Amino acid sequence: MFEVSQDKIDFYRENGFVQFDDVVTPGKLEELREAVGDVMAADSERSTGQSPNGAYYKVLNQKVNAWRDSAAVAKFTLHPRFAEIARRLSGADGIRLFHDHALWKMPGDSKPTPWHQDMPYWPMNEPGALSIWLTLDDVDENNGCMMFVPGSHKVGKLAGINLVEPQNLFDYAKGTGIDQTKPVIVRMKAGSATFHHGLTFHYAHANGTDKPRRVLAVIYMPDGTTFSGRQHIVTVDTAFREGDLLKGRMFPVLAKR
Repeated sequence: MFEVSQDKIDFYRENGFVQFDDVVTPGKLEELREAVGDVMAADSERSTGQSPNGAYYKVLNQKVNAWRDSAAVAKFTLHPRFAEIARRLSGADGIRLFHDHALWKMPGDSKPTPWHQDMPYWPMNEPGALSIWLTLDDVDENNGCMMFVPGSHKVGKLAGINLVEPQNLFDYAKGTGIDQTKPVIVRMKAGSATFHHGLTFHYAHANGTDKPRRVLAVIYMPDGTTFSGRQHIVTVDTAFREGDLLKGRMFPVLAKR
């Protein structure tokens, strides 16, 4: 079991993000690269991808619910070790999967992912969801590493940002002090990861290199999270009504206290 120290838990709860180095071994990392690469290259009715002709493709080429297409990807998406880290950081009694997504920043002419929170896009009433952002490549400012604003998760849920033609998220945070807080750049080696709260302000640099920047992100939610009624790509074909528990085979429990 990967150790989660109290210092890591305290840092996450204070700042809304935390970094873990070397969460997968080099051999497992190569296995994951191959598995996610296969999913990104394939057509499927179970996962959902981006059109190369769309404007969003310049920001992110992504595929949602990659785990549904590949047992090799599912081994990582459903891995109890990662989910247990999420459970300990969040303090939840149980953690469910919401979805995964492969996040490729395509080379050369990509755009930054603008400052945003994740929660405004998720159909959840409760605010405890969080993500692991597991990088398959070394990342820095040249190819799309992340930045976070420490403590920004305490501001609450603000507006959803258009990632293609973005508004300024900090305009919505004036008077909170967060608009005066210095962002933290998180450079990482391949096989390392961050966890961040769904309300934490974050940003990813453009990829100016000649290779894709490859990431597997997994979104976790505390067991007991309820549906807000706002449809999402992974709930649109379900029978959930507002206030229903988000549960079932698409949202399995991955870790319990």
